[in-house]
Amino acid sequence: MTDATTHAVADTHLHEDGSIERLTIDTIRTLSMDAVQQANSGHPGTPMALAPVGHTIWSKFLRYDPAHADWPNRDRFVLSVGHASMLLYSLIHLAGIEEIDANGKKSGKPALSLEDLKGFRQLNSKTPGHPEYRHTTGVETTTGPLGAGCGNSVGMAIAERWLASYFNREGFPIFDHDVYVVCGDGDMMEGVASEAASTAGHLKLSNLCWIYDSNQISIEGGTDLAFDEDVGKRFEAYGWNVLHVDDANDVGALAAALDTFKETTDKPTFIVVKSVIGYGSPKAGSEKAHGEPLGEDAIRATKKAYGWPEDAKFLVPDGVREAFQGAIEARGKPLRDAWVAMVEKYRAEYPELAAQLDAMLSDTLPEGWDADIPVFEADAKGVASRDSGGKVQNAIAAKVPWLIGGSADLAPSTKTLIKDGGSFQAGSYGGRNMHFGVREHSMGAIVDGMALSHLRSYGATFLVFSDYMRAPIRLAAIMELGAVFVFTHDSIGVGEDGPTHQPIEHLATLRAIPGLDTIRPGDANEVAEAWRCAAESASHPTALIFSRQALPTLDRSKYAPASGVKKGGYVLADCEGTPDLILIATGSELSLVADAYETLKADGVKVRVVSLPSWYRFEMQDAAYKESVLPRAVTKRLAVEQAGSIGWDRYVGFEGRTITMSTFGASAPLAKLQDKFGFTHDNVVKVAREMLETK
Repeated sequence: MTDATTHAVADTHLHEDGSIERLTIDTIRTLSMDAVQQANSGHPGTPMALAPVGHTIWSKFLRYDPAHADWPNRDRFVLSVGHASMLLYSLIHLAGIEEIDANGKKSGKPALSLEDLKGFRQLNSKTPGHPEYRHTTGVETTTGPLGAGCGNSVGMAIAERWLASYFNREGFPIFDHDVYVVCGDGDMMEGVASEAASTAGHLKLSNLCWIYDSNQISIEGGTDLAFDEDVGKRFEAYGWNVLHVDDANDVGALAAALDTFKETTDKPTFIVVKSVIGYGSPKAGSEKAHGEPLGEDAIRATKKAYGWPEDAKFLVPDGVREAFQGAIEARGKPLRDAWVAMVEKYRAEYPELAAQLDAMLSDTLPEGWDADIPVFEADAKGVASRDSGGKVQNAIAAKVPWLIGGSADLAPSTKTLIKDGGSFQAGSYGGRNMHFGVREHSMGAIVDGMALSHLRSYGATFLVFSDYMRAPIRLAAIMELGAVFVFTHDSIGVGEDGPTHQPIEHLATLRAIPGLDTIRPGDANEVAEAWRCAAESASHPTALIFSRQALPTLDRSKYAPASGVKKGGYVLADCEGTPDLILIATGSELSLVADAYETLKADGVKVRVVSLPSWYRFEMQDAAYKESVLPRAVTKRLAVEQAGSIGWDRYVGFEGRTITMSTFGASAPLAKLQDKFGFTHDNVVKVAREMLETK
């Protein structure tokens, strides 16, 4: 027999009580193994082992109304071990959660039917290999990359604390929910989970509970191949309340630990649960089956040990759905009904706050939110876009109270501090300025978690450090979150800090992420439009790319208005008739090509300048608009950007050229670097003339 079969037989005593609880747990197990077997792909072991954990959390603790999966004050359940997705899908199915469609309306259908479970990992199914937010009702965040869900959960817990501080009033606990997370050894190995846990401990987020499935098994074998620390002691050092459950099947001990979590008010809770992957009791030994189906023979033997019909597939015994859904509804529905009634009274007593609550939950912005966005006067000396970005951000923040975020220990440099916003800290959860510390990866994951709770969240650091947070940026794009990632120090303009701090390939890698709007504005008024675009975008993330060095503020009475940023690219300056040459730039190079334009124009050259701050937005325009900006007949095109050349061929074509970076930077004053790498007025004019002379 396989190990899975041996373990099942060894633990038959766990199934002899005949209770509906045990029947439901075994239903979760058999649904998981059947779905994985039918797909011939997936991970059956963890869902089988954690079925008692999932059942206990959902049936006895989770505050959730299956008929209203978008109830704002519901508890959150995050399956950070996303490879165990069949555990979550089985819970969603048995809980009878109703589907919410893409328009936010109830469809009248179950979120997951039995047929949906049978379509596990198949094309166009609602049950993909890893849980996907927006794709499947009941999934709170997209998990797959280990540690990501842990980081998101900290953002969710932070959001609850801020929302409670801002909206709650005496007798009106609008927000008081908890966040439950199931995580595993892989999560504990990933640095992002450690970063997030450190943040959560510092902030004393007592509404956060991680249940750690300590099964000592990973893809390559036992975790002792690479991982043998005492994780509980690590979390004690982070400031968490650490509890232990020696057997995942001991639902009484698990419930007692969760009761302790509910009673803890000064720190997050970390529950270490011992399990054996593939089934249950740690006494049974190790389990080898992890990332593959068990096989028909092993499944039959396991079902026999459960007292299950051996040939039955996707069996849900009579009474299981009713009991499980009933337990969740009996707790969640009255709580949700009372909440709705409370909000109606709240509207009468606090109409302004209620209006803000409605706007936030519908992902819209208050009327007049952009009324105070500054207009910048022409200025040859100009201002760094990080500085103008800070001014614009603060103008928006004054009108949008739920614009909240911070930096990875760089607020004085990124200029992202909200004036008079206060710091979000334990004991002062109303602060709007987050202090993420030097933890870029978890900052991104936490920002995503905050956005999942309808906050307009942002995180800031230097552009070169986007390397550390690419995963959460990518996940924000997959989930279609309105998160904002502010990246300053965007080029070799960093100067003396040298190549370790000078981004080269980073714009190309961000632009490569589908659904991410990467905007590199060229002056202060383009910055204002870039922030306007970011604030309005609730269904996709935005990366704002700002400079350290001053950028001249262009004279908009002479050049086209900066509102063209909304279309991604626009004609900044033009000539009569068809141009002989098009100069294209973004960011700090925009004023450079504008100066070159003036020189060439004075020499009688027919030249056009195109500002192209957002490739994402430009590609969304229709063919006629793109042709009006970059006509196909004009093949002599020169793009100038202090970054790598990858991607520019799309816009300059075979006959075009770029002045870009083909190496890493160097440590020197900015002017010396501009001379060295060709980002000067004289060089742009020289290359342009060479192109014009070429037949």
